[in-house]
Amino acid sequence: MTRLRTFLGAALILAGSGFAQAAEPLKIGVSTGPYTEILEFAAKVHKEKTGADIKVVEFSDYTQPNAALAQGDIDFNNFQHKPYLDNQIKTRGYDLVAVERSIVVPLGIYSKKVTELADLKEGASVAIPNDPANGARALLLLQQAGQIKLDPKSGIGATPIDIVENPKKLKVKEIDAAQLPRSLDDVDAAAVPLNYAVAAGINPKSALFREGLDTNWGLWFVTQTKRKDDPAIRSFIASYRSPEVKAFIEKRFDGSIIPTW
Repeated sequence: MTRLRTFLGAALILAGSGFAQAAEPLKIGVSTGPYTEILEFAAKVHKEKTGADIKVVEFSDYTQPNAALAQGDIDFNNFQHKPYLDNQIKTRGYDLVAVERSIVVPLGIYSKKVTELADLKEGASVAIPNDPANGARALLLLQQAGQIKLDPKSGIGATPIDIVENPKKLKVKEIDAAQLPRSLDDVDAAAVPLNYAVAAGINPKSALFREGLDTNWGLWFVTQTKRKDDPAIRSFIASYRSPEVKAFIEKRFDGSIIPTW
C-alpha cells in the first residue's frame, strides 16, 4: 500500500508539472502602437481555435523586443521589417530569423506646417528616424515622393549623405523614432512610423505621402533560429493569418494597416 501511495504521489507530481508546463503561454513581443491591439485580437482567435493562451508583451522602443527574444525572455516578436532585422543581426549578432509576413504598417510623411509636400519651402526641415533601417526607408519614401534623389547604389542602406539631388535644399534631421510625433511642432515635416503616429493621436490618413502594399518594409514574425519550425509558434501565426483577423484589421483600421494575406 505504501509503495502504491508513493507511485501515485509521484505520478500526480509529474502530471501536475506537465500540466503547468503545457499551460505556460507563449510570449510575443511588440512595440507600442496598433500592433498590440491586432495581436491581442489574434490571441483571442487562437484561444478559440486551439485552446492555447498567448501573452502579448509590449515594449516602449524598437531595440527591446529583439534583445528580449535573443535572451529567451519572449518566444517570438512581431514589430519589425526585414531590413531592420537584418541590421540588428549584423550589428548585434542575434541568432534570429524571420518566419512569416504579417502586415504592412505604412510609414507616412506628416506635417503641421503644410498640407502638401509641394508646399515645402526651400531649406525646410524634415525629420526621419535615426536608426539605419528606418532612416533609409524614410529617405526612399522622400525620393518616391519626388522631394530628393538618392545615389542608386545606396539602396536600402541609404543615409543622408547619399542624397545626390535636393532641389529644395531640405534639411534632414535624424531623430529617435519615438520622438518623431513631437518633432512635428519644430520641423516642417517628419517621416513617422505608423505605430508612433497612432500612439500620439495622429490620424494615419492625414499623411501627405505614405507607403503602399508594395513596400519592402512589411512586418514579419521573428523568432530564434532554432525555433523557426516550432509548432506552437507556427500555430499562432496560422491563427493570426486567418480571415477573422484580416476582417478585424480592415474594419478597425480602415485601410491604414494592410494585411499581407
